[in-house]
Amino acid sequence: MQDDTMDLIERLTGQTPTLSDRLHLVMPAVFPTGYTVPMDLDIDSPMTANDHVRRIRVFAPQNPLIEVASFNFVPRRSIARVSTRIRLAEPQYVVAVAEMNDGMLLMTKTFVDVATNGCI
Repeated sequence: MQDDTMDLIERLTGQTPTLSDRLHLVMPAVFPTGYTVPMDLDIDSPMTANDHVRRIRVFAPQNPLIEVASFNFVPRRSIARVSTRIRLAEPQYVVAVAEMNDGMLLMTKTFVDVATNGCI
């Protein structure tokens, strides 16, 4: 993990994230346009009152607006899974950060190579 990515997340959240394989960010490695890049997110969590994800935030550091999505979850009432599309300004790492109920931040990232700018 690049230090600049960790620093960025610390500046944006005020906390140090932990790399985790519990958080899964699935995006195509190459996509023809930055306008509608598919994204699937999920986290391994039982979503009980004692162990759940509160929120997942998605960051694209090279976009004009860095935070591209935020999803809130409720224990015992939701599954921590999302499928959507986001815009990307250029080829870059997309970073997902999950805030757990104990305040811990879990993080993962994936590189997406887009051929055209989706943020004009």
